[in-house]
Amino acid sequence: MAAQTNQPLKDGYQLQNYRILKVLSCGGFSIVYLAEDENDVPVAIKEYLPAALVLRREGDALPAVGEENLAVFRQGMKRFFEEGRSLAGLEHTNVVRVLNFFRANETAYMVMRYERGRTLQQHIEHLSGGIKEEFIRRTFTMLLNGLREVHANSMLHLDIKPANIYVRNDGAPVLIDFGAVRQTLADGAARLAPVYTPGFAAPELYRSRELLGPWSDIYGVGASMFACLSAAAPPAADQRMEHDRHIPASRAWKGKYSGHLLETIDWCLRLDHLERPQSVLELQKVLLRERDPVVAALPATAGLRGAILKLAGWRGKE
Repeated sequence: MAAQTNQPLKDGYQLQNYRILKVLSCGGFSIVYLAEDENDVPVAIKEYLPAALVLRREGDALPAVGEENLAVFRQGMKRFFEEGRSLAGLEHTNVVRVLNFFRANETAYMVMRYERGRTLQQHIEHLSGGIKEEFIRRTFTMLLNGLREVHANSMLHLDIKPANIYVRNDGAPVLIDFGAVRQTLADGAARLAPVYTPGFAAPELYRSRELLGPWSDIYGVGASMFACLSAAAPPAADQRMEHDRHIPASRAWKGKYSGHLLETIDWCLRLDHLERPQSVLELQKVLLRERDPVVAALPATAGLRGAILKLAGWRGKE
């Protein structure tokens, strides 16, 4: 079924104890609204509304779902609801705060704390001359604190990119839009096709999903740091696996940024998942280190790799 254009809920619509003020963003998977609760506190509300499966016409509150799409729609809504439940259990300054989640209008909603600032993607577009190394180091070191908490709860994000990294007005980054989040390695239920972005998605998302792990999100972190330098994503991983035309950061920006930062980015963007940092903790230690990392001698043995994962708090299976 081809994607359609879904109509958002009207401004002023009362959704349980929230009043819709306006649309913040509208994508193929969901619509995000700015709303106020009963105490006039602003919140962001994400509505599950996949355009490929449902159609909501202007003036309607309920989406129309064809019989042929009903099972898949409900399966996705269940996963969306589970994501809300999982994220509501996380409280970290660098992870979007989920305040509530509920079902209404025959779909599901996720209520999040409304943050003031702009996305890293908007920062990149605004600073056309390139982003300073100090900003990159500070932003991603803080962001990794949040990602470490996500991984410690046996979840993966799987769609890390500048558009999903929100930078508050005080400079603190927030990991947002867990549209591809997975309760990984403990949930064997069938799921919808993954949501990922070419250029930022790890190679194993394309071919070997059984290999997904913290290193998969770390590829997205590396690609996002790369985008801070280039104002564009690296080549898509599936293309790189066929014929790798990717120019390493350590060659492309030699002399413009420290060798340490450039080599760290290249390390995160290795095609072989075993050659990337195996945990957020491992990457954080290197990113905070002043001397160049020895990326050529990465631990690849199962025992040492397992020890690193245990140290990082990853509770899933390898």
